[in-house]
Amino acid sequence: MKSAPFDYHAPSTVEETVRLLAGLGDAKVIAGGQSFVPLMALRLATFEHLVDLRRVEGIRGIEDRGDHVWVGAATTQATAEHDAIIAAKVPMLAQALPLIGHFQIRNRGTIGGSLAHADPAAELPAVAVALDATFEATGPNGQRGIPAADFFDATFTTALDEGELLTGIRFPIWAGRCGFAVEEVARRHGDFAIAGAAVGVQLDDSGAIERCAIGLFGLGSIPERALAVERTVIGNAAADVDTAELGRLAVDDLESIPSDLNGSAAYRARIGAVVVSRAVTRTITIAHDRARTEAPRG
Repeated sequence: MKSAPFDYHAPSTVEETVRLLAGLGDAKVIAGGQSFVPLMALRLATFEHLVDLRRVEGIRGIEDRGDHVWVGAATTQATAEHDAIIAAKVPMLAQALPLIGHFQIRNRGTIGGSLAHADPAAELPAVAVALDATFEATGPNGQRGIPAADFFDATFTTALDEGELLTGIRFPIWAGRCGFAVEEVARRHGDFAIAGAAVGVQLDDSGAIERCAIGLFGLGSIPERALAVERTVIGNAAADVDTAELGRLAVDDLESIPSDLNGSAAYRARIGAVVVSRAVTRTITIAHDRARTEAPRG
């Protein structure tokens, strides 16, 4: 099939884009198009106007801003995947990016596009939720920041208002003895995850867990944060954590796990518990290794 007819617009500034979105009515923003173009081709999504962001200035790039890394929404996934700042400062994001589709997809797909598309089985929304990222949105009333915890409303639905444009994402930098891991199970490499977990752990000087973040994807209508489970491990010695039990508890706290052709809710729950356990185990190992590396030598 072919897409329904539409009018094409290619603005060059954020301000021009916002004016177009406010004035056109039935309009859709397109960045890399890796998720949206197939929907258009199948006529599962139709819009009278398509607003292409490829010429828009100021929404690409990666910057270390001290306490966070800013990533322009139109930055391609491949650019971020191979970026030294991302690798050093936001390791969870660096681990998630190679899991997205295949390299051809990442060459065109954008960071902001994946986040704004809000597929609950995608890796980047769970990373953003786990790291407490902030989304920068620009609209007719100016710019505002949206916490990741408030950004995802439902499947393919976000808190962006009518006429607002996602322009950048701020990923907080974790310092100290930290470990990060992204684990998932998919039918084939490059497929959306049946279940996955994005986990970060920070240890204090005694080896106890000082900070923990567990983001879940593929297990609900939005990326989930296992906040109650995170709180149970704070202050515990990392060596004493029962990661299998932690994985089970993280999944048990979920209100509704979906069933589809890729797996039943029960199957997803079993996989979800396993990927959380694997991710937590790996983060603790990485954090311990980092602690040994940083330990003073007598």
